[in-house]
Amino acid sequence: MVSSRPHLLPFKTSVPHTNSIFPTLQWLPQHLLSPRPDAGVLDWLFDEGSLTRRLTHLSDGHFSVAPLFEGWQPLRDDECAALDLAPGSEGWVREVYLHGHGEPWVFARSVAARSALQGDGLQMDGLGSRSLGELLFCDQAFQRGPIEVCHYPEQWLPRDARAAELWGRRSRFDRGALSVLVAEIFLPRLWSVARAYSETY
Repeated sequence: MVSSRPHLLPFKTSVPHTNSIFPTLQWLPQHLLSPRPDAGVLDWLFDEGSLTRRLTHLSDGHFSVAPLFEGWQPLRDDECAALDLAPGSEGWVREVYLHGHGEPWVFARSVAARSALQGDGLQMDGLGSRSLGELLFCDQAFQRGPIEVCHYPEQWLPRDARAAELWGRRSRFDRGALSVLVAEIFLPRLWSVARAYSETY
């Protein structure tokens, strides 16, 4: 069972996200994107494989997870809608950086409803520096829903990673009554490394 105490981790102060900044934020499937990003960006956004494995490969094994925040919060309106919850429902929130060579390449935010999580037994509060995405991806009991993308609101990013119009994607993982929504926002340094890698190989 997930503990009731939030984990405010020392290397970042996280504040609850408000729902009022971007009430009309839309997450879109690939066929509705206009204008469309270039092929290299699309390949990362809609890759249905394990992001952890892809980042591990790109970093030559120098991949790590840096937890930023874990705790109970009222979920954002777009998250409640994606999880079929009433607006303002409370859930467990986990925010991390996915690092390559010690640099933040991806910001990830994962959420699950309190009622479903406490009844399922998934230990989201005990992951530490392990990858939740990889855990969900490897558990065949979880079924992954469609990938949706958006330009992630700058105000919802950690202060040291804020930039305009960063691409983010999300998908929902379902196991019985439990649904976990995982959003992954691709940071500028990732694109620099990915471009250099593609030019080399």
